[in-house]
Formats: sequence, C-alpha cells, structure tokens
Amino acid sequence: MLDSKIPEGPLEQKWNEYKGHVKLVNPANKRKIEIIVVGTGLAGASAAASLAEMGYQVKAYCFQDSPRRAHSISAQGGINAAKNYQNDGDSVFRLFYDTIKGGDYRSRESNVHRLAEVSTIIIDQCVAQGVPFAREYGGLLSNRSFGGTQVQRTFYAAGQTGQQLLIGAYQALERQIALGNVIMYSRHEMQELVVIDGKARGIITRNLLNGKLERHFGHTVLLCSGGYGNVFYLSTNAMGCNVTAIWKAHKKGAFFGNPCFTQIHPTCIPVSGDYQSKLTLMSESLRNDGRIWVPQKQHDPRKSYEIPENERDYYLERRYPAFGNLVPRDVASRAAKERCDAGFGVGTSRQAVYLDFAEAIFRYGKVECNKHGLDNPSLEIIRQHGKEVVKEKYGNLFDMYEKITGENPYEVPMRIYPAVHYTMGGLWVDYELMTTIPGLYCMGEANFSDHGANRLGASALMQGLADGYFVIPYTVGNYLSDEIRTKIIPTDHPEFEKAEKSVSERMNMLKGIGGTKTVDHFHKELGKIMWEKCGMARNAKGLQEAINEIQLLKKEFYSDLKIPGDINEMNPELDKANRVADFIELGELMCIDALNRNESCGGHFREEMQTPEGEAKRDDEHFSFVSAWEYKSAHEWELHKEVLTFNVAKPSQRSYK
Repeated sequence: MLDSKIPEGPLEQKWNEYKGHVKLVNPANKRKIEIIVVGTGLAGASAAASLAEMGYQVKAYCFQDSPRRAHSISAQGGINAAKNYQNDGDSVFRLFYDTIKGGDYRSRESNVHRLAEVSTIIIDQCVAQGVPFAREYGGLLSNRSFGGTQVQRTFYAAGQTGQQLLIGAYQALERQIALGNVIMYSRHEMQELVVIDGKARGIITRNLLNGKLERHFGHTVLLCSGGYGNVFYLSTNAMGCNVTAIWKAHKKGAFFGNPCFTQIHPTCIPVSGDYQSKLTLMSESLRNDGRIWVPQKQHDPRKSYEIPENERDYYLERRYPAFGNLVPRDVASRAAKERCDAGFGVGTSRQAVYLDFAEAIFRYGKVECNKHGLDNPSLEIIRQHGKEVVKEKYGNLFDMYEKITGENPYEVPMRIYPAVHYTMGGLWVDYELMTTIPGLYCMGEANFSDHGANRLGASALMQGLADGYFVIPYTVGNYLSDEIRTKIIPTDHPEFEKAEKSVSERMNMLKGIGGTKTVDHFHKELGKIMWEKCGMARNAKGLQEAINEIQLLKKEFYSDLKIPGDINEMNPELDKANRVADFIELGELMCIDALNRNESCGGHFREEMQTPEGEAKRDDEHFSFVSAWEYKSAHEWELHKEVLTFNVAKPSQRSYK
C-alpha cells in the first residue's frame, strides 16, 4: 500500500530526472485550478507564494491574526546549506550524509539527498528577497557551526534567523495577495478535511472571531501546519501550535509516520515552576561558542564563579572529543539528563547544566585587541571587546535570557536543560510529498519526511523552504495535470455538508459536557504522562502504563470538561478543547509507536536498548522501516511499514567520539 514513488537511477540524479519527466500544467489551465494551503509558516508561505506566482488560484489559511505570526518566526540559530563558503570540505554529499547519520539512519535517502541539493539555491532565493544574513568582513555570507557536523554550513541573521526568513516569504506571499492570486484567511482554523471520491477536495474551517463554520473547495490541499510538540504541554512551541489539521487528515485516511520520534532540544531555559505554560529555547548556535559543564563534585553548592577550572567537568568534550559541544541534539540532551540524574546538576532545582561563554569572550576579545593594535591590553579591555563580538552574534538571545532569569550571561554562565522542541514524525508522504490520500500533500514539520529519528539543528528552516519553494511547485503539477477537467465542486455537495455537520456535532458535544475541569487541566495531565513515560527515555513498562493512563484521561476529558462561553462566538477555550482532544488521541498513538519500536534510535531512546556506554542501540535487522499508522477506530491503529534501503549511506553505529 505504501508507494514512495522514488525515481529510478543513481541517487544524485533522481531529482533532476524527476523534474525532466514530470507532467506539467499549462498556464491557461493553472488559472482554473484552486489550491488550498493550510498554514503560513516557512513551508506554507513559500508554497502559497510560489504556486500563485506560477498562476494557480491559491487560498491560504492561518489561525493567527497575521501570516507573520506563524511559529517559524521563533527559529533562532540558522539555516543549513552546502555552499562551502568556508572552504572547509563541505559538499552536497556531506550535508546529505550528515543528515542521514544525524537521523540515525531512519530517513529516506532520496528525500534527504534532494534536500541537500536544493539547499544552495534556498540561500540565493533568500538573499534575493533581502534576508539580512550575517556577512564576513569581505562581504561573503558568514557561517557558523551546528551540532552533528564538522563543517560550518549554517547561515544566520543574529539569533532571529526564522523571523528574517519568514519576513522574506511573507513579503512574497503579500505580493500575491495584493495581485489577487492568493486569498488570505487569517484567524481561520481547519477543523476537517473534505474527501470526495477518494480525493482531497476541501476543508471545513472555523472563523475564530465569530465561531462560524465555513466550507472551502480546492482541487488539492496542502497541509503546512507545523509540528505537534505541544502534546507535552511544556515545549518550546508557541502555545497555539497544534496537531489538529494533520490529525483530522489522519482520521480521514492519511497514514501517520513515526509519531514517537520527538526531538528534545538540549539548550533551553529550565523549568522554574508549575505555573509555566511554555519553555524558552536558547539557540543551538550558542553551542558553537559556549562550553557546557557541570561541577566534578556531586551536589556542589557553590556558585559557578566559585568553582575553579580544574574542578569543572566539560562532559561533552570529555565523552565526544571529535565533536565536543557540537554533538547532535539527542546525544547532548541525554548526556545532560544523565549528569543531572547522577547528582551533578546545578541551580536550585539541580535540573540544569552550565553553558559558559567566558572562554569565547576572552578568545574573541584577544582577536579584537590585535585588530585594534592594542599591546598588552588588560583583562577587562579584552573582555570588553569580546563581549561586543558576542553581542553582535548572539545579543538578542543573551537579552532574552537575562529578561527571563534575571542573570547576566555575559558575566555568569547560562543554566540550560533539555526540553521538547521539534517532532520528526508527521503524516507519511511519498517522494512527491503526497500523503496516502490522493490530492492531499503535507510539507515542512507536519510531514515525517527528511529527518529520521533526530533532526540536526538548522535543518528545519531548510526543509520548510525547500518544500515550499523548490519541491511542491514541481510535484503538485504531476497530480494536477490530470485534474484540469475537474470543475469547481460546489460547497453544497453532500460531502461538504457531512463534514461540516460532523464538526458542528463535535463542537456541541464538547460544549455540552458541562464538567468542572478546564482544558488546561487535561492538557497538563497529558503533558506529565508524556514527558515522564514517553519523553527523553522510555521503557516498555512505562509506555504501557502511559497508554492506559491516556485512555483513562480521555474518558475523564469527555465527562468532566468545562468550556465557558458559547459556540457561535470568539471562544479560545473551545478552540483549545478541540486541539487538546486531538492531542490526547495522538499521545496514545505516540506511546503505541514507541512501544512497538524495540530499539533505540535518535530521539527515541528505549532504556532496554542501549550500548554499555549508554548510547542508542539500533536494531537495523528488525526496525529499518518507517512506521506508517492507519487509523481504524478509537484506540485502534494498523501498522504499515515502508522498508528503508540504504544504497549510499550505509548504516553504522553512530559515533561522535
């Protein structure tokens, strides 16, 4: 049942061969075709702008008040591309290999190689749009290091790269809106997928300002709605991020790929209390210059500046000398957890490690003093110049940290701890980014496609823009070329009426429960279960307990939920209830998937499957496949497997030592 549609031929020629033989839609016919794009982050905004530029009639939807508020704006550290400006040995193949290896050999070779190929033209596209990437003294774009690589390939705009890239895509989108080629529906949230004769033909949305349900037709539907990290309640995602769009598609027949593959980011501000609604990310780019350490002495009560150098354990540099502080995120996160669990954690909670910039400030300061011809400068002068360099590269991140914690990271080390960040799982898609429902595509973080069991830092922005600017404009035509005779289907079609009725009934059912507990209560309870039993470490006993607990939580949710306000009005609590209902079902599937995968790989760490050194231990003989789950009924899914073949990047035990 799973046809990945991978083109024949050598890996490095597949994408060009595909583009050379793909079916096309002529300009006159494009003007007759309507395309729905759900989500306006990097994947959605770039896709909507590109397809409208090509002549298609596009309708775009976001639940925010503006496309510019999509969560892509929160990305900080950078975007990868194999430009090799640093002349340090980078190449398309090396980016491909690093991504496959970083994902612990659980991603599809053909998609990852295509991503590496188009990475270089993404940068050209963004520069042409005016994205203010950092530059070297000579004018070339600057690069910095990120985890899982030994080259500098990450392009950046201070610590706000996602914001600058999204503004570029947003401007392209707004131009098409002004020209009338895109109709923008802000504050509209997808509630249901409409399938007619087996093909995706539209969506039902809720106008979040007045509660009205609306029907929208499209010859094809593109889901670009982001990841589902908020299933854990506390995560680095914006509070509105949700799984609803792809979950509704999943329940209509779209298979869900690798749902248990969750990324725990190692560089986040630690939890400070039960009142928190989200966590704050400190960009992985900080590991480019910062050094991570803990005291050598357990339960050390001293302040960081009271601990001398010879009593500090730079544990990543000690354990992984080849990559040091730049090991991939899953490796760095588990190492931090191990140190804290062993009693070496710092801060009041003892659930944190230090990220120290003292050495980088001193190093940069010496270079700057040399530039200024300062002989024998004082330590204070060196530090002053070093701080200016660090401020230029990471200033907004340092300011954010100080505002949240009240500590000046130029003077004392940051305290960091792992937190839920990105989800590698998502709707299963083939090479063309089409799901198992014909005419339904899924892009960016919403699909499972490119990152395997662990995403390397700075690759999310790369995938979102690759899918929107350079993949979907080719692949969607292959489907739409056979749809040029399909007339616009009126929204009074029985399937539209049926879909809207199901949404209305669901809303009334949720509102009519009339219980005593808030949506946030249930969301927090779900988050605790997921973090404790399907988080950084998992085991069979805990996962089975989690499944049972989530099923009980679901029963309580549908018997004791309280939603104030009315349905036919602006009602954020009702909106949250819809999303949490989907999160509860997703949480169960995530635990089922994690329980089924009896191996450790990337961010999926089963405690029963680890090497003597505590590293993830894969089982390629039995689990070298994508888990693609088909929804059957409540609490019941059927597993389909896409077997992964590696003709170029041969699987080996991942080592960063």
